[in-house]
Amino acid sequence: MSDSAKSRASETSSNYRDNSLEAALSAARRAFAEANPKSRDHNQMAATVLPGGNTRTVIYTPPFPLTIAKGENAYLWDIDGHRYVDFLGEYTAGLFGHSHPVLRKAIARGVERGLSLGGHNTDEAELARLIVQRFKSIELVRFTNSGTEANMMAITAAVGFTGRTKLVVFEGAYHGSVLRYPAGDKLSSNAPYDTEILPYNDVGTLERYFAEHPGQVAGALIEPMMGSAGCVPATPQFLQAVRDVTRRDGALLIFDEVQTSRLAPGGLQSVHGIDPDLTTVGKYLAGGVSFGAFGGAKAIMEQFDPRRKGGLSHAGTFNNNSITMSCGVAVLSELFDDRACAELNQRGDRLRKRINGLAAEHRVRMTASGLGSIMNIHFVDGPISDAWQAKRSSSDLRELLWLHMVQSGFWIAQRGMMSLSVLIEDEHVDGIAEAIRGFIQRYGHLFAR
Repeated sequence: MSDSAKSRASETSSNYRDNSLEAALSAARRAFAEANPKSRDHNQMAATVLPGGNTRTVIYTPPFPLTIAKGENAYLWDIDGHRYVDFLGEYTAGLFGHSHPVLRKAIARGVERGLSLGGHNTDEAELARLIVQRFKSIELVRFTNSGTEANMMAITAAVGFTGRTKLVVFEGAYHGSVLRYPAGDKLSSNAPYDTEILPYNDVGTLERYFAEHPGQVAGALIEPMMGSAGCVPATPQFLQAVRDVTRRDGALLIFDEVQTSRLAPGGLQSVHGIDPDLTTVGKYLAGGVSFGAFGGAKAIMEQFDPRRKGGLSHAGTFNNNSITMSCGVAVLSELFDDRACAELNQRGDRLRKRINGLAAEHRVRMTASGLGSIMNIHFVDGPISDAWQAKRSSSDLRELLWLHMVQSGFWIAQRGMMSLSVLIEDEHVDGIAEAIRGFIQRYGHLFAR
């Protein structure tokens, strides 16, 4: 497009820009379909045995999803033979790239010891020790199979400890497959907890709610940075207010650090100097295999002591499975020390700053939110402070960005999310920054300020 045409596009009505976006998106979808016939055919075949050819909603991408053939180090290959630099990092779970040699050895070690032992094993106590050592607020810990389970068991612990049933959560939160609270939507698929949904980063509403409902709340469950909502960090003032009101009320504060615990050696709670009563972790902590954990103060977690009469039960066939326990020990003892954590998140901070610099340079409505190695691109002016702001970002522009990044050889989420692995190098960061620059130069007239 010529400079004069770009100028006309930026000066005309929003309807004209929307029509231009529709044309650009249609062309990008056609190019995508032409480049990926094997993935198209595979999805059609999969749809005969899976609803829509899919068993995990978030990874479905229109017009059809790419089928990944393999991953190695920082790269992915699809079945049509295209290679991508993996900037998605399995939505924060793939912190160590693909087929890391330390994790391959850990998996082999777990298999050699036996997969389904039906009893205690040596690695579970060692992994528990490493987690307790890493997170100051966790005195005792138990394992689950996912972050979803970890959060549900943390809620169970809060209800059992307080004798109350009300749960406070926040607009835009994602705490697992049956604990989703998107802004403006109520989901019938959620677990049926007695839930109050409050606005995120709103101290006044939070304090009023607790003042008007004294002694009713079992726990407040919060992500110190919302992930699914678009990498929206909580302000320090808001997190401190949540700590203060729960402590005064006798409710428990539950930090969901399933994603954010990778942003600092002791999680974001260590950055903010806040000790929650309970913490949940998962995803990357077992190197990419299924894992979750919940832990906290000894007095709360002792409810699950099987030696205790009348305590809480917590079942799960695979809670202490050999492979997960072995991988978890390897992650915390060999792979992700304080230095590796700091270097990774500094690289992420530099990339986010660079993206926001490109938006300012080209005067477009685009911002990269997030902290450290986790970020999300939005097509609105920043900063982003709640899920409602993030929701205003054009879904068509997000899809257009994703199609452009795929064509350029970079793998991100269609919603604009990225989470860097430790195998991402400066050359990869330079490459994706240039791809984003190219996207702005080609389509920036569609979201100009």
